[in-house]
Amino acid sequence: MSNTCNILFAGFGGQGILFAGKFVAYKGLLENKQVSWLPSYGPEMRGGTANCSVIVSDEPIGSPIVGKPDVLVAMNLPSLDKYENEVVSGGKIFVDSTLISRKVERTDVDVYYIPSTEIANEKGISTLANMIITGKVLKEVPMLGFDGIDAPLSKVVSARHKDLLEVNKTALKLGYDY
Repeated sequence: MSNTCNILFAGFGGQGILFAGKFVAYKGLLENKQVSWLPSYGPEMRGGTANCSVIVSDEPIGSPIVGKPDVLVAMNLPSLDKYENEVVSGGKIFVDSTLISRKVERTDVDVYYIPSTEIANEKGISTLANMIITGKVLKEVPMLGFDGIDAPLSKVVSARHKDLLEVNKTALKLGYDY
């Protein structure tokens, strides 16, 4: 049986949607999986919508488009409204409950409400809500897992921001432990 995980990260531009997706893609790559990372911006960029399709698989990937995600990470209400019904039955939806007050209406998916923006603000790492929610994704999606986060983090955190490695690791752990 093919082991493939289709993930859609979605939110506002500036929330680190593409960064979180790139981190998960690098993690898969460094674990010798086949990966695809496809960013998509709305016309407004910052403040507009951003989403990122990530596919991690044990087999070659035919198309980088994630039409029916196994995992949806919704960091704003428009994203949840737009993609909730696209998630496969039995899939997982991760909701930033700080920014999204409504509940997921479907009953055939697992839903995780993580107040990642609130946690990030409380911990003084307001720009890392994306990594907090990603930490929870790593915990709940067995194919991804939490082990081996250092190498992909050092790939996505640029050399001039090496000081942000530990704080990103902290954010992932906060989400994992939530």
